[in-house]
Amino acid sequence: MTIDEAIKNAKRIHFIGIGGAGMCPLAEILHDKGYYLTGSDNNESDTLKRIRALGIPVVLGQKAENVDGADMVVFTAALLPDNPELVAAREKGIPTFERSKLFGYVTRKYKNCIGVCGTHGKTTTTSMLTQVLLENGFDPSAVIGGKLPLTGTNGIVGNSETLVVEACEYKDTFLDLSPNTALILNIDRDHMEYFHTLENLKKSFRDFADMSSCVIYNGSDPNTVDAMKDLEGKEIITFGDDDSCDYYHGEVSWENGAFPAFDVFYKGQCLGHIELGVPGEHNVLNALAVIAAACHSGATFAQVRDSIGHFRGAGRRFEFLGEYNGAVIADDYAHHPKELEVTLNAANRMGYERVWAVFQPFTFSRTKMLLHEFATALSLADKVVMTDIMGSREINTYHVSTQDLADEIPGSVWFDTFQKVADYLKQNIQKGDLVITLGCGDVYKIAHLILRGEE
Repeated sequence: MTIDEAIKNAKRIHFIGIGGAGMCPLAEILHDKGYYLTGSDNNESDTLKRIRALGIPVVLGQKAENVDGADMVVFTAALLPDNPELVAAREKGIPTFERSKLFGYVTRKYKNCIGVCGTHGKTTTTSMLTQVLLENGFDPSAVIGGKLPLTGTNGIVGNSETLVVEACEYKDTFLDLSPNTALILNIDRDHMEYFHTLENLKKSFRDFADMSSCVIYNGSDPNTVDAMKDLEGKEIITFGDDDSCDYYHGEVSWENGAFPAFDVFYKGQCLGHIELGVPGEHNVLNALAVIAAACHSGATFAQVRDSIGHFRGAGRRFEFLGEYNGAVIADDYAHHPKELEVTLNAANRMGYERVWAVFQPFTFSRTKMLLHEFATALSLADKVVMTDIMGSREINTYHVSTQDLADEIPGSVWFDTFQKVADYLKQNIQKGDLVITLGCGDVYKIAHLILRGEE
């Protein structure tokens, strides 16, 4: 049974892990469309408060009886197969669907679904595009991988036919979606434990593009250009670094040392000047992607320019959290060598006395396969402090540890607990330093330990 068939007759849909960043926005959209929902989760969170405020019943703790009476169950990809609710649902014959299947169903309910994909920059670009459309009266819905500061949420339920979604390539889950516009930022070697080869990865992005009627892609990224070659039968728009692309930028200047400013051109015509409120050279192309997508959706350049200037980033994307004894504490989601490189390059432009990279490696496979690239990127910082590898969904069959990474970064140190990392930093950071926690796991807790003494 497909999810489209199951949901037609579902009077009650139960969400296992309803408080998750990816689950909460989908629950809000379905609730708005009149579905009766229930949910469960293991921990209290701001997202659970939002869900409960809508009148959706949520149970803390996952127990078999929570699925009693459900006509359909949705679960997160992170769920273990022996989860008691999932096991009970299957034993009772209740149709169960992984989140990406529900996500796909939701995208098919909008006439203008913009799927933002790419190895790097998805959350920032999705957030920036959502803010532009929100501020200019387009009333979009959105599903974002991080919090949009404008709303304090990672999901929005609008009243238009426009839906902006962050489309993740991990395990090809973005191929469950149905985008009208595919916005492709870049393609880089990642998730190789699944894709195995770069060619397989590029094929998946091409498959995503083939599902859409319009493709907006980075014409300055060689992997993306190769993946999109001979694309036919759809509207094609490119953005990039030079006039071989439809949208491109002029010379980049730097406001306050870190914030890019540049002229924007469309097919040889200067549209105007942009000053970004987010740091880093990588955000130049992210902004061009947003300009292309927003203008394609009906916005004027002037509208886009003003809203982009207001944008101050997404949650966990170079997010400034506070100060400790004169040192600035920030957090960023960077977990791939390229992301670490652009984040640390941006940090180095800001004029701090020293930049401290506090890195939590994520997954054994990525750490092993990209070990040398990680070492090179992290070496851009003045000081490097690391944690144990967060294995997440993996078993360490790769026989890799943080010590292997530390051996390649002179002067680096690592500790086996967050408290030890926080204590080391509090003893060694000085006024004028920038400390930035880096990684897609829970490394941000170290920043909280420094600032508030709690995880």
